[in-house]
Amino acid sequence: MPLDRHEVEKIAHLARLSINEEQIPFYASNLSKILGLVEHINQAQTDNIIPMAHPLEGLTQRMREDEVTETNERELFQSIAPETDAGLYLVPKVIEEA
Repeated sequence: MPLDRHEVEKIAHLARLSINEEQIPFYASNLSKILGLVEHINQAQTDNIIPMAHPLEGLTQRMREDEVTETNERELFQSIAPETDAGLYLVPKVIEEA
């Protein structure tokens, strides 16, 4: 299904793209090839294919031990903060209530 000049201009307008007059044949050719590929894919027989939730369905991942690898440095980080309270950073109110 080859696209003509008018259809390419319409697609460009809908996509809010500006294209030069000399680029229209190039885009028409490439868009026609893309649409041809989509049509070819649509013709594939998928009646007996079971949909998968993930391409690696059925495979398992290696699990590692859940152990702490970082040390708690909250006090060091909060020592340079302008204001803190009970381990929380205090920040100025930025949203006014109506």
